[in-house]
Amino acid sequence: MSTSATEFPLTVRVFSQRLICSPRGARRARVLTRDHLLGWEVPYDPAERAEHVVAELASNAVRHARVPGRGFKLGLRLDRVAGVVRVEVTDARGERLPEVPPPLVDGEGESGRGLLLVIALADRWGWEPYAPSGKTVWAEIDLKAPPTRA
Repeated sequence: MSTSATEFPLTVRVFSQRLICSPRGARRARVLTRDHLLGWEVPYDPAERAEHVVAELASNAVRHARVPGRGFKLGLRLDRVAGVVRVEVTDARGERLPEVPPPLVDGEGESGRGLLLVIALADRWGWEPYAPSGKTVWAEIDLKAPPTRA
């Protein structure tokens, strides 16, 4: 008598890692994102967009939310059924909320473009409190591009 187990496709993958709150930690977050999405066989376009979004969010955590002795957390979630990659960066500064900067005029300013890049690259983004005193900034990237209108 032969029995066979039914195999269900793996539809959700999750990764989480705490990193040091430094430029080196931000670079590591980008590399981890690239490596995991490649291993999960995420198509090139959404994987590249997610990698850039993580780079910006991790850089913001290092630059604007650094607390001595505390790092930040990278979270990745691939949901093939929903067709979404979600990236999250959690930091220890819940009182420093993400602000969309006003449009730059004639290329003024040396910083402030990171969140604008996140908005441009992600299909959705937002933030939520993280107890006891932090916040999580998240972005979602659809695996399939919406159909273009003629």
